[in-house]
Amino acid sequence: MSSPLPPRGRGTASNPHNRFVAQRSVAEDDGWFQEVPLTQGTEVILETAKSIISRNTSPDIPFDRSINPYRGCEHGCIYCFARPSHAYWDMSPGLDFETRLIAKTNAVSLLEEQLSKRGYQCAPINLGANTDPYQPIEREHRLTRGLLEVLLRYRHPVTIVTKGSLVLRDLDLLVQLARLRLVKVMISLTTLDDELKRILEPRAAAPRARLRAVRVLSEAGVPVGVLCSPMIPMINDHELEHLVAEASAAGAQSANYMMLRLPLEVAPLFEEWLHAHYPQRAEHVLSLVRQSRGGQLYDSRFGVRMRGEGIFAELLAQRFSRALRKHDLQKREGYNLDCSLFAPPGQQMSLL
Repeated sequence: MSSPLPPRGRGTASNPHNRFVAQRSVAEDDGWFQEVPLTQGTEVILETAKSIISRNTSPDIPFDRSINPYRGCEHGCIYCFARPSHAYWDMSPGLDFETRLIAKTNAVSLLEEQLSKRGYQCAPINLGANTDPYQPIEREHRLTRGLLEVLLRYRHPVTIVTKGSLVLRDLDLLVQLARLRLVKVMISLTTLDDELKRILEPRAAAPRARLRAVRVLSEAGVPVGVLCSPMIPMINDHELEHLVAEASAAGAQSANYMMLRLPLEVAPLFEEWLHAHYPQRAEHVLSLVRQSRGGQLYDSRFGVRMRGEGIFAELLAQRFSRALRKHDLQKREGYNLDCSLFAPPGQQMSLL
C-alpha cells in the first residue's frame, strides 16, 4: 500500500470527505498534465463568535471550561484528536484543518463580557484544549495575548497547553500571573528527534525550542510541566524515559503522558501517514494500537481513552511511573491555582 506524501510543511496530503455533507467531490485524472504546487498556503477566516468559554463534564481532564481562540491548527500534527471538529464548519479534517483556519476576532471582548456576568463562578480556564493557542497565526492576531491580559486584570486562574515556543513572547504576563498563583503552563513534548518532529508535527516548534521554553518559564518562576503526548507504539514510545529526563533537567515541575487517540477521521489519516513514512512497520504499529484499544483503533470510553489498556498500555504506565520517581517529578508537583482573587474590574468587593 502506497500513500502520497503531504505538501511541504503539512501533516497530510489528504482532504477526506466532510461526514456531514451528502455530496462528494472526487478528483479524476483527465489525462492533462497539471503541475501540483509544492506548498499549500494558509487561509485565515475571521469569525465573530457568539460565545467563547466552552464547558465540559469529562472525568478525564482536570478542568471544566476552556477557550479556543482559533479553529483548526497550522501545526499540522497528523495525530491531532481535534481534526474531526473541522467538519462542523463544513471543512475537511484533513488538509483543511491545517490550512483553512478560523480566528475568533471578538474573543477578548466576549471573555470580558462573560466574566462580568452576575453569578459567574470562578474556576481555572484552559487555553489549548482543542487547538493550540500559540500556533503561528497568533503572531499576527494576538488573541491569546489579549485573553491573558483580561484574565490577569480579572485575577482569573488559567492553564495553558501548547507546543509553540511563541509562549515566551507573553512571559511578562505569565510572570505576573504566576506571582498571584494564577497560571500553569504545560508544554507538549512528543519527541526529541528533529526528523520525526518534521513529519509528525510539521509546523510546531522544534524539540529544543520547547525545552528552552520550559527552562525559561521555570527560571522566571512560572510553574511549568511537560505533556508527553501522544505516545505512539513503535514510533516515539521508546523516547518516553528520555523525554522525562530532558524535561526534568530543563526545570519542569510535573509530567504526564497520553496514548495515541484516533477518533473518527483521524484513524484513516494516521494510517495513510504511517504507510507513507513507515511502510515496513505500519501494520505492527496499528496492531499495537488495537491491542491497547480493545481490538479497535479507538476506544472512546472515559477512564481508558487517555491511557489505553492491555499489556502494552500497562507497560507504558509502569515505565512512566518509574521515570517520574527517578527524576523526582512526583515530589515537585503540587501547585494549586488560586480562585479566591477573582475580582471583575469596577465590581464592588465584599467587606467580609
